[in-house]
Order: sequence, then structure tokens, then C-alpha cells
Amino acid sequence: MANIGDSKSIITHPASTTHQQLSEDELYRCGVPAGMIRLSIGLEDTDDLIADLTQALERV
Repeated sequence: MANIGDSKSIITHPASTTHQQLSEDELYRCGVPAGMIRLSIGLEDTDDLIADLTQALERV
């Protein structure tokens, strides 16, 4: 399980973690599309976070 609410930043995929028990229709009705990701920003240095996200997005 993802450490949501932790002091560290985390990226999660709700459809396969926190909402995995829901059907595709239930996910849609809850506003959780299958491709959605959740960014939960923690206490790391801002420049480090931006660099990490930039690097990750460049690989997509």
C-alpha cells in the first residue's frame, strides 16, 4: 500500500492502489479515470522535486 499522508512525495495510480476494489464503472462514477495518477508532494527540496518530475515526464 502506498504511504499516502507521509512526509515524502509519492506518485500513485489510484485505480490499482487505493481504489483497486472498484469496477471500471464505479471508478468512472467516483471521478477516478483509469489513467489518472495522484501526486502527493512531501517535504523534499522544491528544486529536487521539479528535477525529478521533469526527468520522469521526459521519459514518457
